[in-house]
Amino acid sequence: MAGLNVLFITLDQFRGDALSGRGHPLVRTPHLDALAARGVTFARHYSQAAPCGPGRASLYTGRYQMRHRVLGNGTPLDDRIDNVARLARRAGRVPVLFGYTDQTVDPRITTDASDPRLSSYEGILPGFVEGLHLPTDHRAWRRWLVELGYEDPGSGLAALATESEREAGHGVSAFLTDRVIEHLRTASAPWFVHASYLRPHPPRSAAGHWSRAYDPAEVGTPIPPSPTRHPFHDFALALPEVAAPQDPQALAVERAQYFGMISAVDEQLGRIREALEEFGLADETVVVVTSDHGEQLGDHGLMEKLGYFESSYHVPAIVSDPRYATAHGRVVEAFTENVDIMPTLADILGQDVPQSCDGLPLTAWIEGSDPPWWRTAAHWEYDWSWLVLSATGTPPTRPWDRRDTTWNLAVRREADAAYVQFGDGSWLAFDLAADPTWRTPLEDAAAITDLMRGQLLWRQCHNDGPVSGFLAEAGGRGRWPRGVPWRDGETDAMASVHYDQS
Repeated sequence: MAGLNVLFITLDQFRGDALSGRGHPLVRTPHLDALAARGVTFARHYSQAAPCGPGRASLYTGRYQMRHRVLGNGTPLDDRIDNVARLARRAGRVPVLFGYTDQTVDPRITTDASDPRLSSYEGILPGFVEGLHLPTDHRAWRRWLVELGYEDPGSGLAALATESEREAGHGVSAFLTDRVIEHLRTASAPWFVHASYLRPHPPRSAAGHWSRAYDPAEVGTPIPPSPTRHPFHDFALALPEVAAPQDPQALAVERAQYFGMISAVDEQLGRIREALEEFGLADETVVVVTSDHGEQLGDHGLMEKLGYFESSYHVPAIVSDPRYATAHGRVVEAFTENVDIMPTLADILGQDVPQSCDGLPLTAWIEGSDPPWWRTAAHWEYDWSWLVLSATGTPPTRPWDRRDTTWNLAVRREADAAYVQFGDGSWLAFDLAADPTWRTPLEDAAAITDLMRGQLLWRQCHNDGPVSGFLAEAGGRGRWPRGVPWRDGETDAMASVHYDQS
């Protein structure tokens, strides 16, 4: 394992069906398709939460939202929780970030109310070294644009919204790719690089010629909203930030730009692959690609990412490991999740899978075999209490006002059915065998009961407890936590690490 490099790539708001290699009728992703041919594709892969902060918290920690409790952009990530960057450090790597991680500082480790980290959700995940930080102001990219002779757009949002007016090679994805390639040219192996791309996240303005790559007349129509809806769906449709344009032409333009952004970022992944080959690193580097969440793109009358809708959580996942060529081109149809990425990286790095992870390693499939057992459903959660707190600035008054504990939902998605449990006690069940668009209610009472039981068991099987597998008997029995040097031989330096990795 000593010479194996890891390139961990995330794309933002990338739908799991938007890959030409997986049969999308319009969008072209030749470089992701080529990566899939040199690796394993996980066709039923899901993010565990939305928006970015919660989704990435699950991705980076291997934990479901009910365990890491990052509810929205700006909710702090408990500093005691293990993560992929700290995992890489235990493997002797210096994890370098290009892009962003959207994780909020734990206020308990700050010492001053004026700490700027308390005013932003765009902190860097603890453990990473900054190669290039691109928060929403995109200051570094904008400075580069000025050096190229453009006028400063004035803000990161304005720079993104006008990407179509500049050539593709000057887009934000190209800028990040340039910096990653510069780093790889001289990086000391073995390295761990996290390239976190913003696109195809809004604003929907594809870079350069990619803004004209797809004809709005050919982008297809989204899934319409159901005529009978849960109140949450009506609540979402009333939000101007997420309601899809009522004008079909305007919506078609949005969809065309989204597909253009996908092809634009795909092109940049091709540049990275070419650089790995040029530098002689392709056969020494494992590449992992996924997304923090999906995109509604008009499905069910909505844009962005929210609620229980599958379009918001189904994401691509590809792992290309040069050591296992016999498995290359494999497509896995089992339900896999973003909480599985950290355990998989642990195996790749030759580390024990942290007991804190809810996910499972994808290693067996990557190597060409099958795991001894696997889950039969995917799960995701959405909590909108953070939206209310952001809008009002006032949390409910404890102990009697606990309305915020009801502003959430959890989903169990099986092969032929899906179940949604809302925090207020209401629920939905969908017959996906009859209608894969999540618009037909499931009527079979026994099947609904089985879904409810599965949802309850999922929650019961993931109770927290960093030392719950340990007993104080005969000098200690069970699962020993890491950081006990006289027990597991770790160094004094590692023993001093205070976060929960057990």
